[in-house]
Amino acid sequence: MAKPLVALLSGAGVSTDSGIPDYRGPNGLWRRDPEAEKLVTYDFYMSDPEIRRRSWQMRRRTHALSAEPNAAHRAVAELERSGVPVRVITQNVDGLHQLAGMPARKVLELHGSARAVVCTRCRARTSMADALARVDAGEDDPPCLECGGILKPATVMFGERLDPVVLGEAVAITKACQVFVAVGTSLQVQPAAGLAGVAAEHGARLIIVNAEPTPYDDLADEVIREPIGVALPALLSRLRQAGS
Repeated sequence: MAKPLVALLSGAGVSTDSGIPDYRGPNGLWRRDPEAEKLVTYDFYMSDPEIRRRSWQMRRRTHALSAEPNAAHRAVAELERSGVPVRVITQNVDGLHQLAGMPARKVLELHGSARAVVCTRCRARTSMADALARVDAGEDDPPCLECGGILKPATVMFGERLDPVVLGEAVAITKACQVFVAVGTSLQVQPAAGLAGVAAEHGARLIIVNAEPTPYDDLADEVIREPIGVALPALLSRLRQAGS
């Protein structure tokens, strides 16, 4: 008998144990500093060189590229290695699922990747580490080396649409899975949040692991409020045993 397909929607709460702050929680970045939201808003970023300069400095300070996967990321990769079919749909841009050992082809990054930069004119893509090295060397707002255009992180900023191809793949996986785990996400940002509803509609077992209540809790077969670093490995261990 085929093992059930497990789809995992991961949000910021999965990476907080790795030292990456969430954005909308009680101590989230946007609540502490509403001005910071401008630094990742497309229109502000493209029209104001000072916003871009501050945005590059913010990326230098956060040290997100040096973050390491935590127990939750490792548990997901372990489930995949055990032979259970797993697909990760992530709202995170930190690349930690892949660093923990999830094959890149099995991770859909809904909001892009902070590990790369893209030129807004010619679409050339290079590494964030290289761009930050240029900032460290004194370039306030490093332009594209190919065409001189404005560089931005390869993430979906406020005011940008999600990649329709990536979103389409995420919807297809959600409709096909037998188990859908939403973990560390407030399920408030559409269209990602709506995937939980799609999963329930298509008969998947919906499990929500999150510190705060979500709008989809009433649809869930199971809601877990324990800390993610403990709760997710335990849950995935259960799923692995059930599927073996």
